[in-house]
Amino acid sequence: MADTATDPPLRLDDAARTPRATRVALAVYLVAIVVYGLFAADRLRSHSPDNHFAYLADAFLHGTLSVRCDADIARHVACPPGGGGNDWAHFGDRWFVAFPAFPAVVYMLPVALLGRDFPNRAFDVLLAGIAPALLYIFLDRLSRRGYSRRSWKENLGLTALFAFGTVYFFTAVQGAVWFTAHVIGAALGAAFLLTALDAARPFAAGALIGLSFHTRTSTLLAAVFFGLEAIRVHRLAGASEPSADDDLITRLARYARETDWRAVMGKVLRFSIPVVAALVVYMVLNKLRFGDWRETGYRFLQIRWQTRILRWGLFNFHYLSRNLAVALALLPWISRVAPYIQISRHGLALWVTTPQYLELLRPARVSRLATNLIVPALAIASLDLLYQNSGWVQFGYRFSNDFSLLLLGALAINGRPWRRLGWVVLALAIAVNTFGAATFERPNNVYQGDNTAEGMFQPD
Repeated sequence: MADTATDPPLRLDDAARTPRATRVALAVYLVAIVVYGLFAADRLRSHSPDNHFAYLADAFLHGTLSVRCDADIARHVACPPGGGGNDWAHFGDRWFVAFPAFPAVVYMLPVALLGRDFPNRAFDVLLAGIAPALLYIFLDRLSRRGYSRRSWKENLGLTALFAFGTVYFFTAVQGAVWFTAHVIGAALGAAFLLTALDAARPFAAGALIGLSFHTRTSTLLAAVFFGLEAIRVHRLAGASEPSADDDLITRLARYARETDWRAVMGKVLRFSIPVVAALVVYMVLNKLRFGDWRETGYRFLQIRWQTRILRWGLFNFHYLSRNLAVALALLPWISRVAPYIQISRHGLALWVTTPQYLELLRPARVSRLATNLIVPALAIASLDLLYQNSGWVQFGYRFSNDFSLLLLGALAINGRPWRRLGWVVLALAIAVNTFGAATFERPNNVYQGDNTAEGMFQPD
């Protein structure tokens, strides 16, 4: 189990002073849902007008894949909500939810008990506490196994950073279809990290990746983490670390020669079984809904930029420059008139909402495990940056929810100790994202009113 920069596991006296991870995680969950509930406020009493997954859950419960509507109702009138004009797919005189369907499976129980117009925003708040709680357990495990030097208080601080100091905060209090997928995807992602660490539970990790793919498609690339972990932990007897004096090709070749590939492939095979099953299910659903196993249904969405999708596809280099600007360059607009600050509906740059990510550009340590976390994060981010949508409408780059847990794991391992400045920057990130959670999709003039998705920068 070789890893450069691995520290000794916690000593017995250190472990005795560290609270049990499950107890802290339970406290994290309770605090998170209380805070999210306070910021969701009046939303808790009603369902989101964009409760697509509730309609899909209702369809599943009635043995169909299309939204249950009166066949006599004309298009763009009453069914589905909004007349289908907001990300509903219309195909063959029927309405469908084109988004990956696992969140609808999660919704099936409350829909069965309360109907498809149940207050899904309150349910989402209960779901939103899961990811921070599981993240704390993961960070604690990194410390106990000697991969991280973080104290339990620093791990709690990193958990607070995710829960309240990233765009996950504003995401957690919305309840609309796009944000529900992020909330469930983050919970699955945190559970995946726990099972994939040290390639310990291949089948469970593969099942979680499969469910994650059926929630947020790009997170399939997190599977890379399991493969890299299997390689890291399965070294031949007597294997040593390649010399830093060798060139990269030589080091990689030596590392490959000293890897137990039989053990690696055994783990990867067990991991792949549920992943392949998930892909097959996805293709079958496409065939049953749209007559083609490759057809996801996104080109049938009743949206303003359907023509763009038909011309350039869902993923294309054409979208990269816009999405890079959204993820890395967007700042608040400063004005001399109230409300003095405005935000583009494309949101704020990642380093503005969570400046801690900048620390990964100059890590304090070198660790193969941290590299194993960063590589799939970059892969997911690259795919998201090629997507036809920037995440519009948002407070910050919401697609970072797909890979933020991976980055925070790397930050726990490679980052510098949190002295006074670290806690100050944490408070800053929480303040910024508290503002987002309090103002996004609320009646105010903080967000630029352009509905064309073309207003990214402040006009001259």
